[in-house]
Amino acid sequence: MQNSQAKSVLKQFRIIFGTIKQHFREIEVACGISGSQLWLLNEIANRPELGVSRLAENMAIHQSTCSLLVEKLVKKQLVAKQRLSEDQRKVGLMVTEAGKAILAKAPQPVDGILPQVLADLSQADLATLQASLNLVIAKLDAENNSLATQPLADM
Repeated sequence: MQNSQAKSVLKQFRIIFGTIKQHFREIEVACGISGSQLWLLNEIANRPELGVSRLAENMAIHQSTCSLLVEKLVKKQLVAKQRLSEDQRKVGLMVTEAGKAILAKAPQPVDGILPQVLADLSQADLATLQASLNLVIAKLDAENNSLATQPLADM
């Protein structure tokens, strides 16, 4: 790598990835669950009426990934499934008292640092960033687009 600007950008990527990893480590230490599990727990707490498909869509992850995360939370007794009274075919998700306790002590932001920062950027800045990242991804010859639907905490 000869270009000093390329080195500077590489350092910026290191800062971004390092900060994200540090936040996920803090979550695991404080909560005993992964960052993606915490984010899903928070989504369920805020929107218990949503099914797995909508939760996956809100989190920009694959539906099967979301289902696996839900099952892990159910197994840890942080989320409970219940039939919705108006439509017995639909299953609702509820955060248990243990889940609420984890949310209360969780480091902020519970949906992750990067989603929060991106949400705070202007549309113009997001468009510029997206175009630049598309150039980087094209140069990487990234064939595995399924990575786009995996939570960062699980990578």
